[in-house]
Amino acid sequence: MTNLYSDEVGNRKLPKKFQALKHRARVRWAATTAALLALGVIVAGIAMFSRYRIRSTLAAPEKSIAVLPFDNLSSDKENAYFADGIQDEILTRLSKIADLKVISRTSTQHYKSAPENLPEIARQLGVAHILEGSVQKSGEAVRVNVQLIKAANDSHLWADTFDRKLTDIFSVESEVAKAIAEQLRAKLTGQEEQVIAAKPTDNPEAYDAYLRGLAYTLKTLPTSANILGAQKYLREAVRLDPKFALGWALLSYVDARGYITQSVQPTVALREEARQAAETALTLQPNL
Repeated sequence: MTNLYSDEVGNRKLPKKFQALKHRARVRWAATTAALLALGVIVAGIAMFSRYRIRSTLAAPEKSIAVLPFDNLSSDKENAYFADGIQDEILTRLSKIADLKVISRTSTQHYKSAPENLPEIARQLGVAHILEGSVQKSGEAVRVNVQLIKAANDSHLWADTFDRKLTDIFSVESEVAKAIAEQLRAKLTGQEEQVIAAKPTDNPEAYDAYLRGLAYTLKTLPTSANILGAQKYLREAVRLDPKFALGWALLSYVDARGYITQSVQPTVALREEARQAAETALTLQPNL
């Protein structure tokens, strides 16, 4: 049916019967739309819950580990940098093993050194094992305690205490990484064994300066104070040992980060130092 009208003749309004039909159609359309939106929300919620439930119930790979922050047991609380550095160096050596899944420090740094609910933390991180540790430094003597824990039943798989002189701290980092690989039955290639056992510098003072600089880079934000602090100690590290490839590499990273984030003045000199430090590191150690 067609409603014919003009400006002078006819009625532009639809008959009441058809107005009612049109109103009911609008109500039906609105109700259908609302129902579809509600259904979409429900389906999305179910999908998200299902993904979460699947992710949380899937077994973590057996050859997986998270290294939690190490406790600083030194009487001098300023030695916290040393505990942070040892933890990061052990994590770095473990990450060189291709047969292991190692969680990054970024994901673990907000946890406590010895949290109460290890199974829950392991589930959140998606790992089967947790490494806890503590470091005590007094003068030239260092004690490192580590324990490897199977998160599912909170049982200790392996633990050891290492008493070393500061000049021999590298052996601890290597021994811990090898022991963990053995406990988790991770296969090590010949090259990986060499990398894990590598001694980055023969100068203990340079290494101490490196760890102090590293501690600044491990802080959450690249503030001006953190960048300047890292630069100070890393420049000292490579001054003490010009062949310290790892020191040069980290100095390049810090300079580049400061330049890009403009945490410090992004000068040409800073950019050039970052470039030269990177080139020096790769010249000294091409497979860094």
